[in-house]
Amino acid sequence: MSKQSKTHLLLGANLGDRAATIAKAKGLIAQKIGEVIKTSSFYETQPWGNPNQPAFLNQALEVATGLPPVAVLKAILEIEQALGRTRQEKWDARTIDIDLLFYDANVLKTKDLTIPHPHLHERNFALVPMLEIAPNKQHPILKKTIEELYEASDDDLDVVMLDELETV
Repeated sequence: MSKQSKTHLLLGANLGDRAATIAKAKGLIAQKIGEVIKTSSFYETQPWGNPNQPAFLNQALEVATGLPPVAVLKAILEIEQALGRTRQEKWDARTIDIDLLFYDANVLKTKDLTIPHPHLHERNFALVPMLEIAPNKQHPILKKTIEELYEASDDDLDVVMLDELETV
């Protein structure tokens, strides 16, 4: 059996049935990447980068995986494609977006993959769900916890936890 690593992913959707798409993505992540250990609540968030689109539904996951980081990214891209993701413009509306935020405490920078996610500390739509499932997770470069990063964030976009009984 291979060594299990912890990876943190952020799922987002703002087209179609957002909650159903995220649920399908979680199922595919469990099949292709590894066991989903922790799941945040759903958060409705204002779009970042391009405000002229529908609100996002976001959720953070902690996943145990035996895959190396590049294989996790490959699986993420396959899952996005299977769920109808098309890439046309940066920050465009999408059926699903899966960001690889952390892989253990690894730091990696290649042409296709940067870990930890290079903009995590600037985006409350990622920090708030992560705050729920891993508030003490330390950023391996910035040497601050998720909680400290959130407290220092300049992002003023709304991130609203949805009650699990609410229609998403």
